[in-house]
Amino acid sequence: MPEEIEIKLRVESHEPVRERLRSAGARPLDRVVETNTIFDRPDGWLRRQGCGLRLRTARGDDGQARPAFLTAKGPRAPGPVKRREEVEIPVSDACAAARLLELLGYVPVLRYEKRRESWEFCGCRVELDEPARIGLFVEIEGPDVGTIRAVQSELALDARPDVDASYIRLLSEHCASHHLDSCRDLCLER
Repeated sequence: MPEEIEIKLRVESHEPVRERLRSAGARPLDRVVETNTIFDRPDGWLRRQGCGLRLRTARGDDGQARPAFLTAKGPRAPGPVKRREEVEIPVSDACAAARLLELLGYVPVLRYEKRRESWEFCGCRVELDEPARIGLFVEIEGPDVGTIRAVQSELALDARPDVDASYIRLLSEHCASHHLDSCRDLCLER
């Protein structure tokens, strides 16, 4: 069973984290703008179960498209960090994948953009994320809680509390608190 184990931390700036990654010898992987389309049944069944279904496309800083992925996430397991089953497959045609989901009865409920800079460090993947409208975050995904917490410490992020909410929930809360009627399509300001 593939499992996602990660923490998310809110930061004011990515630059201090980026500098620590560079000075510690972390390996830069890619910089992209992702488009994440979240699907659910019309009645919101997946969300109510704590599950997710996402189609992600991305374009690099070089303007080139990156592989698209279809991801299903199970409900979160109890514990101190976010841990859940995650099944992800590459798709060669994102439009066809979206249509297939719609034919199966799923509908797009949210589409949002996110700038993401990815690094590999000490067995973890460190993501410097800027989702549309909700601020800056660092995600650390790794093989176990101890390794993730060690990387958090190496990056001088020990004092930062974990953000338990998903980007989807944070975006929904942002829309509600700003009295926005529609938050189905949240793009980055360019």
